[in-house]
Amino acid sequence: MPRITKPTLSKGEQKRVRELVAHFEANHHQFERIVGELNAAFTTSPTLKPLVHSLKSRIKEPGHLREKLKRKWLDAKKDGLEFEIDTNNLFQKINDLVGFRLLHLYMRQMEQLNGALIQSLSEGYRLIEGPSAQTWDDESRKYFEGIGIETKANERLYTSVHHVFETRSVTKFTCEIQVRTLAEELWGEVDHSFNYPRPTDTVACREQIKVLARLASACTRLVDSIYTSREVALALTAGNPLSKRTRRKRS
Repeated sequence: MPRITKPTLSKGEQKRVRELVAHFEANHHQFERIVGELNAAFTTSPTLKPLVHSLKSRIKEPGHLREKLKRKWLDAKKDGLEFEIDTNNLFQKINDLVGFRLLHLYMRQMEQLNGALIQSLSEGYRLIEGPSAQTWDDESRKYFEGIGIETKANERLYTSVHHVFETRSVTKFTCEIQVRTLAEELWGEVDHSFNYPRPTDTVACREQIKVLARLASACTRLVDSIYTSREVALALTAGNPLSKRTRRKRS
């Protein structure tokens, strides 16, 4: 049988990758500015702030960008496609050069949180992708679809809602905003430490991380249930009839 060789990058292509990374590094101050703008928008929004437990932000490490560009170029070669990223479109084609995570307590906050998030950025940014929920869990998928959020299956047992925003400035920059519960953040941090940028080859760790994903999902559901129980108790104490929405959730 003929030997199958994996595609590789030529010296010229590797040089182009280095040039792209250098272009990103030369504009690092722009991404620092964007982080500041986003943080201010999230922490001062009167509708968003009460729904968010905490924020996490990061600007992509140059080494991680280098590896991502190499993977994208090799994937393009494998599929017989042109690698179309250059210094003119790098900041639009790579959406996670700036990343923000909005962490909240329980899943049912997402309906209100999503609208508040988009509104908080409406003056300086426009939504160009999403919201899109990546999830492996059928109940989570049903909930997200019920509030009008597109879902995508994720075999890695990952659950998070993604948005991509673009600046309204002349020079366009994109950024990725992820929204997830605190329980899902725990799983994400553990998974990231073992499986990024390359998956762990330790079988036991892979299986344990899958178990952790299921525990995180169960924890999120439990917190949802606790808050629903409180809403019901408060409604009964006040002598108010339960809303149709609450009755549906109890049935």
